[in-house]
Amino acid sequence: MPYIETYELVLAAVAACEDKKAEDIRIMALDPSESSLSDYFLICNGTNDRQNVAITDEVEIRLKREFGIYPNSVEGRRQGEWILMDYVDFIVHVFSAEKRQYYGLERLRKSATTISPDDLNVELKAQIRATREKARTPTKKSGKEAMPLAKGPKLATEVAIAASARAVKDKVSVEKTPAAKIARKKTIRKTAV
Repeated sequence: MPYIETYELVLAAVAACEDKKAEDIRIMALDPSESSLSDYFLICNGTNDRQNVAITDEVEIRLKREFGIYPNSVEGRRQGEWILMDYVDFIVHVFSAEKRQYYGLERLRKSATTISPDDLNVELKAQIRATREKARTPTKKSGKEAMPLAKGPKLATEVAIAASARAVKDKVSVEKTPAAKIARKKTIRKTAV
């Protein structure tokens, strides 16, 4: 099952394509048993090569700005008839109308399911809801605070260990500074006199 971030990335790429007036935008959910390439294909076409380049530029800029990711590779940008952007979990294909009809990726991937951006958005919301419900754990009230049942004593022990480790680390790092060494020598001299 794709991660929540993959859904968000695909939806952001679809929005970028729509902003640049891409035509016939389709999302194809690939069958995992037949394709180890990717989870989704995002396929669209522009009216000319310059628009195709503008569409891919917008996808790249938006995903970089909103998520901080870049495509692993981009091919065909120079010709502009079929530009492929590989984001590992999904691949963006931007065609000219003629090349899209000629290659017919939709026909080649018969096992893939075509889904709309709205369907993908519904899946994203359902997965977020399921993740939030899984994160909630029943609590047991003890005094004023509520502690998670699964992590009660173990959590308190880990916090105590982490605090003592930080204290030791802070003490060691303070003792290593030149000012601390000089102060230590002065106190040793005063006690010796």
